[in-house]
Order: sequence, then structure tokens, then C-alpha cells
Amino acid sequence: MAEDKELITAQVLAEALDLSVETIWRYTREKKIPYIELGSKQYRYKLADVISALTASTVQEKAAGYEAQPTKKFTYQDYMLLPEEPGYHYEILEGMLIKEPSPNVMHQRVSHRLHRILEDYFWQVDPEGEIFDAPLDVTFHDITVVQPDLFYVSGEQKVIVKDTRIDGPPTLVVEVISPSSRRRDRLQKLRIYQGVQVQHYWLVNPEEKTLECFSLRDGVYALVGAGMDEDIVVHPDFAGLSIELKALWQ
Repeated sequence: MAEDKELITAQVLAEALDLSVETIWRYTREKKIPYIELGSKQYRYKLADVISALTASTVQEKAAGYEAQPTKKFTYQDYMLLPEEPGYHYEILEGMLIKEPSPNVMHQRVSHRLHRILEDYFWQVDPEGEIFDAPLDVTFHDITVVQPDLFYVSGEQKVIVKDTRIDGPPTLVVEVISPSSRRRDRLQKLRIYQGVQVQHYWLVNPEEKTLECFSLRDGVYALVGAGMDEDIVVHPDFAGLSIELKALWQ
């Protein structure tokens, strides 16, 4: 039992080593670090063993690049006046203007496949709810405008569905990670979605072939489901929903 208490998750390991979770997943897949596989491909690690395996050559990832104007707090009204620019899209994160390249082909394939899975599921359990995908604005407090790759608005949330945007927190938000958005999706957006109480936040990484499902527990996000490669992810809060990850990466 004492030995079991030394085992930590990929998220805790990533924080301890100042790495992204994607890097830990990759090291696990490539067997660069020692791990223990529990039931249903749940991976655990011993910090001391991992540090020894890495021989102190910790990989530091570059922060995602973005354009911002820190001297001005942008609002939704400012956002509406921005000119369209082919190949890019804009978001505003707590008053900060973000300009990001449009998604690549793999990103879109994965997003569309997950959209079909979620639409089929929610059509059965909540026919009054709706699944939306980008580009559609979601606004919070007039200083945050995001365009999640996928999101679910439950039938009980119809009041937040406006003619041109969703004004308020959806029940579920899914971000498909791109190389340019990795840290922003995992850190800044996670904090924003948690703050406005988006009940469920999922991160999909086509490059690393991972899915992580966060849910609010006492107002704070907790990882309640995760998988990689060809795992089947079963979500504890959505009865009957299981996602075969291999269907996303094909």
C-alpha cells in the first residue's frame, strides 16, 4: 500500500517536471519513461524513477505564439469591428486580443468525427439540446469571446442561444488542440471556462492522439476521464457515452 501512494498521474507528473501533459503522454508512448499500467490503460508513474530515466534533460516547450495588445482591453463590441483576414480567426480572452491561424485538415477531421459522436448521443438523451461547432462566437462578460471547436448547449440552456452568438457558458466545451494553441487551451482557456462554470471541458490532441475530460467538482476542474491511441473513453457523467478514440484518428 505504501508503494501505491508513491504513484502519481500524468497531470501531477507534468506539473512536477514543468512539462506539458502532451509531452508526458508522448514519453509514455515512446517508452522513454517508466510507467505502471493499471486497469483500462490507466497510467501511473513514480517521480524519482522518471527523473532518473530522463537524466535531468527536461524538455521545455515553447509558449504558443499569439498577437495581443496589452495596453487596451478589447470588448465584444471591438471584436465585431475587426476586419476579416483569410487564414486567421480572432478571439478575446479576458480583454486580450488573440489572432490565430485557421485549423489544419487533421484538426477539422477529428473535430467533425467527434461532432457526429456527440450529436448522435445527445439527440437520444437531450433532444432539445444542440451541438455547435466553430466558427460561432461564445461570449462571457463582454470581455471574452471564444470560438470553441465543439460545444453542447443543453435543452435547459436555450436562453443563452442568441441570433448571432451564445451568450453564456455551455454545458460542454471541446477544444481540439493545435500546435499554436496548446498552452492557451490547457492553461488560459481552462481557467476561463472554470471561472464561468462551464460544467465540462474536454481537450483533444490529434497530434498526440489523446482525449482528456475535465468536469467541475466543487467549482474546480478535475480530470474524470482520459485516454490515448485506441483507448475507449467512458465518461462518468454521461451515462451510455463511450468514445472509441481510434475512430477519431483514422
